[in-house]
Amino acid sequence: MLLLVDNGSVFTKDISSTLSKSDVKFEQKSFDEISLDEIRKYDSFILSGRRQNDSQMNAKNSKIILHAVNEKKKLLGICYGAEILALALGGTIRKSSVIQGEQEIVSNESALCTGKETVFESHSYEISKLGNSLDSIAKSENCKNEIVKHKELSIFGTQFHPEMSNDGQTMIIKFTKL
Repeated sequence: MLLLVDNGSVFTKDISSTLSKSDVKFEQKSFDEISLDEIRKYDSFILSGRRQNDSQMNAKNSKIILHAVNEKKKLLGICYGAEILALALGGTIRKSSVIQGEQEIVSNESALCTGKETVFESHSYEISKLGNSLDSIAKSENCKNEIVKHKELSIFGTQFHPEMSNDGQTMIIKFTKL
């Protein structure tokens, strides 16, 4: 069972819709409704984007990420989810110019995508440095860390919003089938 963590993004409904169209069993909960004891029952996680910064949200998402790493569970962090993934694993983020709209990314071969994909960006922060356990596997003209992946685990982060494009929705479905 997958847990979709709703961090307040206006696009969370689109993640939910993408998951509903597939055969994935999932539950959607707001970050503040999740108890850390209950996350053990899930085998994978998707962390949505956010609208505003919240220290309790950051702490809860960081604990979910560390749980996924320690228990070798699948995780996909989207936009803010990718940024908190980088921070939780020793990386840094920085304020960037607001990027919004379609973007073409180029990826190395990976389980989520290969070659060129069209995705939707909507962010004002970006991953600036990766911790030792993450690699960048896709980039664009505007961002060098469009998709990051844990070196050993099925843990990914997308700086963009995959739920907002056909190519990106395919990536979400591929993630659920890993």
